[in-house]
Amino acid sequence: MGGFFAATLKEDCVFDLFYGTDYHSHLGTRRAGMAVYGPSGFNRAIHNIENAPFRSKFSSDVHEMEGNYGIGCISDYDPQPLLVRSHHGTYAITTVGKINNDAELVKEIFSGNGPAHFLEMSGGDINKTELTAALINQKDNLIDGLKYAQEKIAGSMTILLLTTTGVYLARDKYGRTPIILGKKDEGYCATFESYAFLNLGYTQYKELGPGEICVMTPEKVVTLVDPGKDMKICSFLWVYYGFPAASYEGQSVEAVRNRCGAEMAKRDGFTKDDIDLVAGVPDSGIGHAIGYSNESGVPYGRPFVKYTPTWPRSFMPTHQNKRNLIAHMKLIPVTELINGKRLLLIDDSIVRGTQLRETTQYLYDAGAKEVHIRPACPPILYSCKYINFSRENSEMELIARQVIAEEEGDNVDRTILEDYANPDSDRYAKMLEKIRQKLNFTSLAFNRIDDMVKSIGIDPDKICTYCFNGKE
Repeated sequence: MGGFFAATLKEDCVFDLFYGTDYHSHLGTRRAGMAVYGPSGFNRAIHNIENAPFRSKFSSDVHEMEGNYGIGCISDYDPQPLLVRSHHGTYAITTVGKINNDAELVKEIFSGNGPAHFLEMSGGDINKTELTAALINQKDNLIDGLKYAQEKIAGSMTILLLTTTGVYLARDKYGRTPIILGKKDEGYCATFESYAFLNLGYTQYKELGPGEICVMTPEKVVTLVDPGKDMKICSFLWVYYGFPAASYEGQSVEAVRNRCGAEMAKRDGFTKDDIDLVAGVPDSGIGHAIGYSNESGVPYGRPFVKYTPTWPRSFMPTHQNKRNLIAHMKLIPVTELINGKRLLLIDDSIVRGTQLRETTQYLYDAGAKEVHIRPACPPILYSCKYINFSRENSEMELIARQVIAEEEGDNVDRTILEDYANPDSDRYAKMLEKIRQKLNFTSLAFNRIDDMVKSIGIDPDKICTYCFNGKE
């Protein structure tokens, strides 16, 4: 995943850029960067943030940078923003998204008129932000270039482009990730997370629509390409990615999580006679657990807490062995709330199941009598095609697909997968029971896709649920 912040101010923007970007640190742990433009030209800094948070890595850069326009990013993948010199002039660019046809695009660029090359190699692969810039540079002007890039990229790509005259903002074609604008007397900002500008004195100005392209200066925001009518915003923004204080399309992340928890409680019908405590896996499971508790009347509690002084971010290293170890290390049990208790635990999702199985065993070892698991989203059956989702690399890593393969073989017909995605089918029930047995839960019930969509509260046709049901 990744996040971004941009500012165009009548005064120096570095302070706002630094703190606005830092407010996206929950969206990635590998790379971060800032680029500014001012009287002394362009200035850029990129750092690895795997072993230290954003603020400590960039605190010295803040004192050396100056500029009225700036963009910053948190990235779980490629180093960015990149500085590019082209026939458009010099610009800095940062992106959030995923390119599925990168090999085809690279081949097309190499076969075009004139020489071409790529410098920003990441782990042997072409940097996707540089590839996006190469597409933009195929056209005679930036507006046509941004439109061209959005049309050519299969997947999803939101683009921020810093020039000497302002910041261009291009939301991905189907609005799978957000761009939200803030305004104050000194100018404007653009952000992935809506709350990131609140403590900097901005008020919300607008959200870009799907495919909308704007240019932002200290004086105004001008729409260059009108938004499209079709939207497919990622449902996981509310369930998992988003910080509780964020809102997308007018729907609060925390409120949606509360509603999801309430819907699960209605389906269960559990009372204090059935379970003793409702808990959420920190951090994204907490809002769901509060909603479940409020609806069911079962007390909410914290049978374990995350050690926040050295675990400030929700994302973890992408290497799975390290992730499993860290998931165990960062949670500290509160034995008095576990021993002899019947616990209902809500996590945002089950991907591989490894972490939740270990967490459950952790609770049993601390004396839990029962551990009921309620993931806040449906079973994940498909790898995401549109966002770089760092928690899984192939569909056969998904616990749900592993169980299906055991029942149906490796090559499963699409109609059969659709039946497994149906929460009212016999196959779905069998899949849940096998997952429950494998992961050693007392009981298991996923949030239903219809309840999740209802909880999000916008037009269902505008919500992407591909990873749950394979529907585009």
